[in-house]
Amino acid sequence: MTAPALGLGLVGCGSFGAYVLDAVAGLPGLRIAAVADPDPSRAKPLGAQHDATVHDGLASLLATDGVDLVALATPPATHAGMAIAALRAGKHVFCEKPLATTTEDAARVRDEVNRSPGTLAVDHVLRYNPLLRAVERLIAEGLLSPPRRFLFENDASDEDLGPDHWFWDPAHSGGIFIEHGVHFFDAARALIGSEPESVRATAVRRPGGPVDMVIADAVHPGGVLATHLHSFTHAHRCERQLMRLDHGFAESRITGWIPAHATITAWTDDEGAARWEELPSRTAELLAVPGLRPHGGERAAVDVQRHADDARPARGRGVARSVPHRVEAVIDLGGENRKPYVYTESVRAAVADLLRCAADGSTPVADAHAGLTAVAVAEAATRAAGTGAGRTVAVPAVAQSSS
Repeated sequence: MTAPALGLGLVGCGSFGAYVLDAVAGLPGLRIAAVADPDPSRAKPLGAQHDATVHDGLASLLATDGVDLVALATPPATHAGMAIAALRAGKHVFCEKPLATTTEDAARVRDEVNRSPGTLAVDHVLRYNPLLRAVERLIAEGLLSPPRRFLFENDASDEDLGPDHWFWDPAHSGGIFIEHGVHFFDAARALIGSEPESVRATAVRRPGGPVDMVIADAVHPGGVLATHLHSFTHAHRCERQLMRLDHGFAESRITGWIPAHATITAWTDDEGAARWEELPSRTAELLAVPGLRPHGGERAAVDVQRHADDARPARGRGVARSVPHRVEAVIDLGGENRKPYVYTESVRAAVADLLRCAADGSTPVADAHAGLTAVAVAEAATRAAGTGAGRTVAVPAVAQSSS
């Protein structure tokens, strides 16, 4: 017998809230039941569009029959309190990032999840991106060594961020590292396989305006260095992003804040060359993300140049290997025009993950602990940048539970 669909209640009927509802509409096991916003001019049209009841806030929505899962699409400073209230009301929670604007509040949410019957997923969409999943799989399979260096450069748009936008106010957003950087602190944690131990950071203020550029160097165990740069300084059409992973004898370059294209170059031995040549036949398997619907234009292409150099052992960072063959691989999700589709499907996959875990009691990929650790790194980076002296700040070790 099929379980009844869970009723979704959205809090926050701005543009992103509307986007979430469009992304999850028709998702098996889910029905859109209610929307809430103090501004009726935003809530009423959205409610009518999805045949959902309309409420003026979280309290009213939580008191409504038929709401089993609450999606939070409100400014960051509200997330922790609303998530805790929803969990205490017995609901599941899908929380837009960041989980909270302080490590203390994020830990309170995580501990509430551990005490509550409901589960929680954070909208860390990169965790549900097919390209990052593919790289994770290639690392797990040994075709790529674990990263020894992680770099993310984000030249993002400020075209829609006017001087009075809440984004620029740390009291509402937490600042750039917390509001936006959590995506990439979390992605680094997933790809490197560890949480950083310390961070050093710098913040740059635009003349006469807010901080609009930040950079952080985070040191992970084993001497792995992760650099994160974010600037909100560009027109939409001039945005550019690059994620670079140094695997020692290989390099991955992933482009786009919503990644849609990756190139991998690698030096390998005979066995590795054969395995790389099989990669195109495994495209669907490599890119699979439960709940994400491929559009059919995904592709993987591999060119192996055998004996591109001699077979004498090559040495780097004390590691010696015989790697005479050069690999050039391209994994593509359909190009620049497919980014909106990939973004929408990644959000859909995150909610599908939450629904699956709500049904079987398992843990979402982007769970409360992932949200907490990303905030802990982001807050440490914010403190380090605030010193103005290049001081290194320890990232607090976050236990799985403090309850």
